[in-house]
Amino acid sequence: MKTNLFKLGLGTAAAAVMAVTLAPGLAQAQANFPNKPVRVIVPFAPGGTTDIVARLVSDKMGRELGQPFVVENRGGGGGAIGASEAARATADGYTLSIATVSTMAINPACNPKLGYDPIKDFQPITNLAYTANVVAVNPKFPAQDYKGFLEELKKNPGKYSYGSSGTCGILHFLGELFQVETGAQIVHIPYRGSGPAIADAMGGQVQILFDNLPSSMPHIQSGKLRAIAVSWKDRVDGLPNVPTFKELGLTAMNDPAWYGLLAPAGTPADVVKKLRDAAVKVLNDPAVKETLAKQGAAPAGNTPEEFRGEIQKEFDKAKNIVKARNIKLE
Repeated sequence: MKTNLFKLGLGTAAAAVMAVTLAPGLAQAQANFPNKPVRVIVPFAPGGTTDIVARLVSDKMGRELGQPFVVENRGGGGGAIGASEAARATADGYTLSIATVSTMAINPACNPKLGYDPIKDFQPITNLAYTANVVAVNPKFPAQDYKGFLEELKKNPGKYSYGSSGTCGILHFLGELFQVETGAQIVHIPYRGSGPAIADAMGGQVQILFDNLPSSMPHIQSGKLRAIAVSWKDRVDGLPNVPTFKELGLTAMNDPAWYGLLAPAGTPADVVKKLRDAAVKVLNDPAVKETLAKQGAAPAGNTPEEFRGEIQKEFDKAKNIVKARNIKLE
């Protein structure tokens, strides 16, 4: 928090003396960062991919920097509730948040009245990971592959419902885009994160699930969900028989999701650098790479400037698609 010493009624000389006195303390505080636990806001419920990536990286960053990184889930509003809280936090590096395409692009593109600006209110630290998206079904769904899946939907418009991590999030967007691209009609059921949506898809309360692959992968591998298609550059190693959306002619749906680390705008540059360096070291850990790969994800670790560019690109793309397709996500 910046204080204008002159507005306190101090003269020029007195203000200068106070500034010199305060600066070393501030510099020392930043040099000693972190000297207490760091809070990491995950804007979705536990159990989803955002939560999985956040906990994997946060735990190891805490060990690297010598202070606990405490993950707090603040789900709701397609990630908007948690993102709004993170944007209002003190810019000292002790409250961070996880950025997703939902919170930084899709949600702001379809709801300009959000309580935060994805570009102005945050200081990007680094993109942590890219992950595949997946459309999966309950094992009792009467189709074994994409061809049968689409045929069943076309024969029964409006009969089947799909779960997503929340209204105006990337997975809701994918479900709506799927309908635009294929002409199928399915009913959206929003949840407060992927975890609850996965549970209901396995239980049969919803028949279809649009999800980020890491949170669904264990359930696909155990047979509790059946994968129909993935968004990834190539077929996922663990799912060699599942085609990409690009293979199926749905190129617009084939972009991966990503999960990045943010601080509030105005966070000191040396704090941002220390956080980014720790994150990159964690992402280069072979064990972390292996864990991500097994779940259909890949580490990122770019610069704050590069990550800001990714956010801007996705935000612009989301605005264009929402407008061009006239997709209503509210």
